[in-house]
Amino acid sequence: MLENGYKPVGKDFPVFLHPKTQEEYALARTERKSGHGYQGFTVHASPDVTLEDDLARRDLTINAIAESLDGELIDPFNGIRDLEQGILRHVSPAFVEDPVRVLRIARFAARFNFTIADETQQLIKQMVASGELEHLVAERVWQELSKALQTEQPSVFFTSLRQVNALSTLFPEVDRLFGVPQIPKWHPEVDTGVHVMMVIDQAAKLTEDLAVRFSALCHDLGKGLTPKDILPSHAGHEATSIKLTQQLCQRLRVPKDISSLAAKVAEFHTDVHLLFELDASRVLKVLEGLDSFRRPHRCEQFLLAGEADFRGRPGYETADYPEKDAFSACYQHAAAVDIKPLLDQGLAGEQIKSAIRQHRLDAIEGVLSHYRAAP
Repeated sequence: MLENGYKPVGKDFPVFLHPKTQEEYALARTERKSGHGYQGFTVHASPDVTLEDDLARRDLTINAIAESLDGELIDPFNGIRDLEQGILRHVSPAFVEDPVRVLRIARFAARFNFTIADETQQLIKQMVASGELEHLVAERVWQELSKALQTEQPSVFFTSLRQVNALSTLFPEVDRLFGVPQIPKWHPEVDTGVHVMMVIDQAAKLTEDLAVRFSALCHDLGKGLTPKDILPSHAGHEATSIKLTQQLCQRLRVPKDISSLAAKVAEFHTDVHLLFELDASRVLKVLEGLDSFRRPHRCEQFLLAGEADFRGRPGYETADYPEKDAFSACYQHAAAVDIKPLLDQGLAGEQIKSAIRQHRLDAIEGVLSHYRAAP
């Protein structure tokens, strides 16, 4: 392959790029575990490695199917049957050698709405108990999480991990939410963990924006550490939610534009639901906290996360949510304040800053008064 101009990529795996098409060609290989984590392998590639040997090292039966040039399918591990039945099943005990596979199988469950085979669940539980998942690098966890959040039903990713005891290791902040009561006023039928699962699924219906979906996941993290003596009010959990969101983002090295939005949603999301109980100064504080006047898209992202939170309750999936439109109107009117007349008055410095703020407060109060007066 080298003599024919193929370019090798990576130093550990025998993968080559076609000199013209840039298509990937991988030699049949076997791998032997030689350390912890994703990179702890010794790779063997030679002419005596058969296609079946190569397929035996794949993670799942549905990924261990090959096709010949004339269209014949080579399926030594009955992957076609598992595809037809919607089952994710490991190929061999070698599955345990790569902890990333635990995340991948949960992501596949979410992406294809497949179930994990019983014997594979047991194998993963053994991996969790052995501590193998603790060797996962942050970048790989975030990569799989971000892909899972972009599926149509991301909740399946988390419920699948919880089913095999992996959620508490990988995402303890999320795992702690299960069993925590919700505020009776909002949705007494489900606990906080179930609620958050419903919220991220609603977010997936509302937008493809990863930042919004991740923010929906993080919005209630603080409730998992809420002292039992103040349940079920969850008063003051926002500060804890912000702290846990920031810790999660630092641990997974989440991109800054996503992590910053998630922290703001954790801080302010209840303000959308309670909009008609707020005064103009509080609404302006939220808009300024979101940096909405410099970054207009942040308000839209924030409101989408708030809507997902509202709809993530039984019976509210299609309910009217006038608070979102009203909050958006508050922003639009506040952002539309014309500063030219203020400049023409000769205002500058703190004077113009104060005048702009007062005009924005007046605009927001006008919107709130309109909605409060509406029948």
